[in-house]
Amino acid sequence: MPFVKEKFTVPKKMPAFLFIMRTFNFTQGQAQRVLAKGRLLINGESLFNTGDSIEGEVEVVYFKPSSQGNPPLFHNKDFMVFEKYSGVLVHPNTMATPYSLLDEIRTVAGDDANAVHRIDMETSGLLLASKHKKSESYLKMSFEDRSIKKSYLAWVDGKLTEPFSSSERIKINTDYSQTKHKVFISEEGKASHTDFIPLEYDKTLDATLLACYPHTGRTHQIRVHLFHVKHPILGDPIYGTTFEAANAYLEDELSPEERMRKMGASRFMLHAQSLSFSMRAKFHIESKSDFSQMRHLICAKEERLFNKKD
Repeated sequence: MPFVKEKFTVPKKMPAFLFIMRTFNFTQGQAQRVLAKGRLLINGESLFNTGDSIEGEVEVVYFKPSSQGNPPLFHNKDFMVFEKYSGVLVHPNTMATPYSLLDEIRTVAGDDANAVHRIDMETSGLLLASKHKKSESYLKMSFEDRSIKKSYLAWVDGKLTEPFSSSERIKINTDYSQTKHKVFISEEGKASHTDFIPLEYDKTLDATLLACYPHTGRTHQIRVHLFHVKHPILGDPIYGTTFEAANAYLEDELSPEERMRKMGASRFMLHAQSLSFSMRAKFHIESKSDFSQMRHLICAKEERLFNKKD
């Protein structure tokens, strides 16, 4: 369990933030965030005032990384690149989350290390993480100004043979009563652009392997662009399936067999394949996973209900 609660004895009166700084080798800002989140407790009650003094027994809840043996694919003194497995969160979404990629990131580089972008839980592939605050700031800014280039691989429903592009504008959905789509295509949305290149068609599965090159970073951009051209990503639990099936997935009510038939695959078939960027030097890093061979996770075309128009 990454978040642990541990008892400490404060031998003499001192400011709470100073105790956190000395005990965990934190900066003042880090210590104040621990207190602001209520993670220092006295007699079971959280202490929020960073200026209060403490003495005697206290408890502290803190993140203690626990590696599952997934070392970085590449690292230097500034950053690391990991292969994230499908089903793994980048960050814990609650203190009860048993494992996330942050466990590996902090195991390698300590408390100042952090992921500098996100990929969805079911998406596999490359994840870039910083080793210190200066590189975190630089890399996050590089994502914002789009100087970091990413490519993805996707297994999609149906046959595609020619390269194509989508520049459909994307708008955030605010009404989930009729659809679980987080975004949708709208002229009122934000500009977006993705290039797609078909790499392989599997006739038996009626599925195409695509290389995807997003030039903007909109939420669910690749997913909604492919859904719009009626070739959604296989295994997508939101786009390409019914409202009822999507809701059942979100409520964790689908069996693995139902998930396979209704979403078209046992997992979301999107993989972060490459990263290209500059930081002191130029880097181009490719995933070592052979995503083309993940086709065994796709439901047979005769059995799948995904992307049906009835």
